[in-house]
Parts: sequence; C-alpha cells; structure tokens
Amino acid sequence: MDGTVGLRVTRKERLASGVVGLRLEHPDGRRLPDWTPGAHIDLVLPNGMTRQYSLCGDRWDAHSYRIAVLREDGGRGGSVHVHDELTEGALVRIGGPRNNFGLAPANRYLFIAGGIGITPLLPMLAAAERLDADWRLLYGGRSRDSMALLDELATYGEKVSVAPQDECGLLDLPAWLPEPDDGSKVYCCGPAPLLDAVARACADWPAGSVRTERFVAERVADVEDRSFRVELARSGRSVTVGADVSILDAVRDAGASVLSSCGQGLCGTCETGVFRGEPEHRDAILDDAERARADCMFICVSRSRSERLVLDL
Repeated sequence: MDGTVGLRVTRKERLASGVVGLRLEHPDGRRLPDWTPGAHIDLVLPNGMTRQYSLCGDRWDAHSYRIAVLREDGGRGGSVHVHDELTEGALVRIGGPRNNFGLAPANRYLFIAGGIGITPLLPMLAAAERLDADWRLLYGGRSRDSMALLDELATYGEKVSVAPQDECGLLDLPAWLPEPDDGSKVYCCGPAPLLDAVARACADWPAGSVRTERFVAERVADVEDRSFRVELARSGRSVTVGADVSILDAVRDAGASVLSSCGQGLCGTCETGVFRGEPEHRDAILDDAERARADCMFICVSRSRSERLVLDL
C-alpha cells in the first residue's frame, strides 16, 4: 500500500480477555507523525491484510503508537493474525494517522463506550482532562474481564461509570444522559446495537451534538444499484460505473490513482472531492450536514443519485 511507514512491534500485552495491546515504534527511533484524539491508523500485516485501529496511547509521546485489538474469530482474519502470529520484534507497515472522529470544542462532553469502542475515547478523556472540561464516561461491556483499560480509567474516579452487562444489564442511557442542551457533545463508539440505542436516546438533541464511530459498516437498505457516468476532472476522462462495480474500481481501471484501505466506507482513505452531481453516501463517516454539502464522498462504497458525477480526480 502506498504511503505507508514501517514500524516495529516493541510490546505486545494482554489488556483484557480477548484483547491485546501493541506498541509500535520506528526501527530507527525516529519521531512518528503527530495525531489527535479519535485518530486511527491502517495496520498492514505481514500476511498482506490491512485493518484500521484507533490510537489509544499518549498523543504527546512522539516516538510510539499504541493500539488495542479485539480478537474476532468470526471476522476476516486480521485480528486472529495479530493475536496468534504477530510477535514482539515483528515489522508491520502503517498508513495514516487519519481522524474522522475528532474532538470538537464543547462546554461538556458525554462519552459512551461499548467494549473495544473505548479505544478512540481514551485519548479524548485525557484531552478533556487537560482542558479542565466537564466530562463523564459510561463504559459497558460483556464483563469486567473483557473490558480493556479499566486500570487506566480508574485514575479518573467518579467521572467514569463502568457498567458490565453481566452485573448491570444493558446500559441505561436515558437515566445516564442529561437533558439535551446546545453546549454538550456526545461521543460514542462501540457495536452497532449500542450506536443505534444512543441515536434513539439522543433523538431530541441539537443537530451535530452527537458523534459516533463504527468499526463495522452499516448495512445499506436493499436498493437496486444502477449504472451512471463519472467524469475525472483532472484528466478529462469519462467512465461508466456499472451496477455491480464500485466507483473506486471503475476510476482505477480508467487510470486514476486513488489510495484505499478498508473498502467499507469506514477509514476515509479514499475521500474524493465532488465538483458536480449528487452523491449517494453509503459511508459511516460523514454527518448529515457534511452529506448535504455534497462536496466529497468515499468512493469505495458510495454511488450516485444523479446520472453523472464529476470528481476531483
């Protein structure tokens, strides 16, 4: 994958049942690119798989990155490889960091994490604490043994509410959330049922006050894909995108050089500017206001509502 950097696994440790942490450093001890809370990297494994993981270490540590990997035996194989094959001393390649889940200014922050969804939120807590902001965290998981980073969260005292499902049942969001107001922002990361529950609980909150990040793409409602035309503004080329072909594949076949990673509209690598036309957004990144502007799209999954799209390619 173009644009990647080779790093070494300098530490591998158990963070919880089914969760391992990796510390990554440059083999020559060089400074790593800066990042902000909510950022993720593309991890390119020795077997060729590429997966996205949130950075959950100290953003002020210029020489190492930390990620946490949940083992998913029913997944696509990347996490199993990390758990079973990747060892300390191994070399991996990384792309990024990129941030589609940045921490915006607010008077108060309400963080909600489910399972491994704690990883992008942990640096946000540190940032909020450094800013002396008003914040609280609600953290759920199957059991305490499966919930990573509890020891680090304990340092925040009563600001953190830990609610394992086997002790407390499902998270009681209506009871925990305050009344909506313009000065508060909700940040949530976790499994789809949790994100859906947060969306329902925050339905009356002001637009733009709730931010979520998904590790798995939402299922697109059954729609009949159709073909359309894409024009590449830089080269002047035009290509037909068939009903069973992604824009990404079509423009690559037409000679455009576009980086991509996840192929699911999650990582943001393939973001492309839109000059004309109406995108049909199918990503899990843009919010409603960003979609309405129709000035960019993620071409690995999104399509076109109009007969023609003109892209910044």
